[in-house]
Amino acid sequence: MIKYLLAVIISFFAGMLIAPLTIKVVKRLRVKQTILSYVQQHESKQGIPTMGGAIFILPAVATSFLLGGGMMTNFAVLIMLSYGMIGFLDDFLKVTLKRNLGLRAYQKIISQLLIAAIASYFAYKSQFIGPEIKVPMFNTVINLKWWYLPFSIFVYVALSNSCNLTDGLDGLAGSTSCIYFMVFFIITFMQMTTASDSGRTLYAQELSSLLVFLAALIGGIIAFLWFNSFRAKIIMGDMGALALGGTAAMVAMVTGNPFLILLTGIMFVTSSISVIIQVAVFKATKGKRVFLMAPLHHHLELKGINESKIVSFYMIITFIGGVVSLIIM
Repeated sequence: MIKYLLAVIISFFAGMLIAPLTIKVVKRLRVKQTILSYVQQHESKQGIPTMGGAIFILPAVATSFLLGGGMMTNFAVLIMLSYGMIGFLDDFLKVTLKRNLGLRAYQKIISQLLIAAIASYFAYKSQFIGPEIKVPMFNTVINLKWWYLPFSIFVYVALSNSCNLTDGLDGLAGSTSCIYFMVFFIITFMQMTTASDSGRTLYAQELSSLLVFLAALIGGIIAFLWFNSFRAKIIMGDMGALALGGTAAMVAMVTGNPFLILLTGIMFVTSSISVIIQVAVFKATKGKRVFLMAPLHHHLELKGINESKIVSFYMIITFIGGVVSLIIM
């Protein structure tokens, strides 16, 4: 446990050290966020430095290799960096073109599908992961066999984009992600203890390495939130949001608990569902809307709810969903 606490502390202070430097560098390079013209309530956010995902990505990677190591550490880091790279390219193009349009939608999806396919195949073949997933509500395990591949790919693509959609207010994606990873840290710790008690030493060691990564990521996110909470001095950008979303999918699939995303990641799911409903109704009724603006957090803003209060609502609901996840585990 000391090793995991050290990972949190080291990553946190590393993030606190590099954050001011990151903000200074991106300001000098004029790496600033371009706000969509129809999101008028965010006009004051125009020009805020972006690509702040580096504040938690770099400390998480460095601390993981310093204190961790192992197959699952390498796997987790590669997933986070891969999705982060897609987001980086998207942010880079936005900054270069000075508009809120980076990679085309099909370019993002193809890239995400490719990474998800590789990650899913690796997990499918791994002796420590495999095609089995838990259904905690019924206390059972299902072997999906080759169906694991399309299911896993869907989880990666859906959750990475859902997290990206949630990144719309100061501290929103960061705070909900932090709670999400804290819950999965506890779940992973429980599984590691069970594996160790049952004599599966190698599996327990791999889960321990994953715990180091999760602890380091949590520490990095907390440091990022220091500078990202209302009013934000820097935002994570697509680089950070996609990295968090891809990592959130990874930890759910690696531990065999994708169904817990519906509870622990309830606000990510809500963001996507609100967009799907809005688009479907708009097209079906030729112009009618369910929400004033989607995703849901923008609707709540336009209803007059304070930005910080919306973030608090999301955190509380995510926390409750996480507690329910732990109870049914």
